[in-house]
Amino acid sequence: MNPHLEKTFAREVVQKLVDSGFEALWAGGCVRDELLGLVPADYDIATSARPEQVRKIFPRTVAVGASFGVIEVIGPPLANGKPMMIQVATFRADLGYTDGRRPDAVRYCSAQEDALRRDFTINGMFYDPIACKLVDYVEGQKDLNNKILRAIGDANVRFAEDRLRMLRAARLVPRFDLSLDETTKAAIIANSSAIGTVSPERIADELRKIFQHPSRVFGVSLFIELGLAKQIFPEVFSTETVGMYSDIIAVLRYLPKVSSFPLVLASLLQTLSSKHAEETCRRFKLSNVEIDATRSLVQFKDALLSPDQLRLCQLKKILVLPIIDDLLSLVSANLLSLGQDINAVEYCLRKLAEWPQEILDPLPLVGGEDLKSLGLKPGPKFKQILDLIRDEQLDGVLKIRAHALLRAEELSKLL
Repeated sequence: MNPHLEKTFAREVVQKLVDSGFEALWAGGCVRDELLGLVPADYDIATSARPEQVRKIFPRTVAVGASFGVIEVIGPPLANGKPMMIQVATFRADLGYTDGRRPDAVRYCSAQEDALRRDFTINGMFYDPIACKLVDYVEGQKDLNNKILRAIGDANVRFAEDRLRMLRAARLVPRFDLSLDETTKAAIIANSSAIGTVSPERIADELRKIFQHPSRVFGVSLFIELGLAKQIFPEVFSTETVGMYSDIIAVLRYLPKVSSFPLVLASLLQTLSSKHAEETCRRFKLSNVEIDATRSLVQFKDALLSPDQLRLCQLKKILVLPIIDDLLSLVSANLLSLGQDINAVEYCLRKLAEWPQEILDPLPLVGGEDLKSLGLKPGPKFKQILDLIRDEQLDGVLKIRAHALLRAEELSKLL
């Protein structure tokens, strides 16, 4: 997305709302990012216009949350062909929460009341792009300048309204190099057990943002200290004491600056069995790709500690895994965190460079149809023969199809 185009469009939307007689301001994270000199991921607009009024002003809209006063205004197409979208929300006050996520109902209100129902002061500011003026009812700029993350109003109330805000704090503090306000911190620790009531999908989304950011070491440390890790991953974290998990933190320090979510997750779950790690992933409803990657990383991390001791077939099967780059990164991080050399990783890298595809992962010499021609029927024995022949092929024992067929016939009589 072109940030300049989106910013221009966000200003145009505000201008149209103002020209129509309404108050309209940029709101939330985009204001924070602008003040920090960062490029906002997106621009949100808060306005005194009601949803139906917003839809009258703009010809192309989507009612993504009309009951909560939220409308998306569709803008010009981007380079990828998809239209630009700006979220426009009516100033609102939330009327009670019973699910710890969404308000039961809303009441349209002033900009100041709207600011007071938001999560943190640094996210509660508005900006008028027409008058080039900051509108700050919550002293967000002061906290941003002092590098403090503070809940707006009563922190316990803010976290009762949306419990995911506790995990969001563990993301925002390291991302913007902030200190956590002591009152806010105490409220998170006191309410941390409630994080388990948040949907697993929402938790996973926040964890992706924490784990994949270069500040992940700080983020995971805070995640543990606040008692959130104990609630989210009880199978790994039994207490809130960061020092007890210095081995995990040490591994995280040696991961590549840009790391995948499965790689960081596997670093946390690697004390579990691969089956248990998979069950944890499924609990958070991760994608099949993420689940397979995390499970494989946990399963094979120890196999490459002595790769020169493996049979060629075993080593080759691991080296052709889709997650091999992440696996080598995990093995390397584990070794370095223990003060050991990474000769094992370097050995694997040499083999990857030395072995062409036809040696590393050659086409099978025999297949199922060949076994059928020998009179075998698909079943356990069928697969066992194919696996044995494949292993001997990868070991370099079988090199031509004729020999493999003879070996298949021999195995069919032995097994």
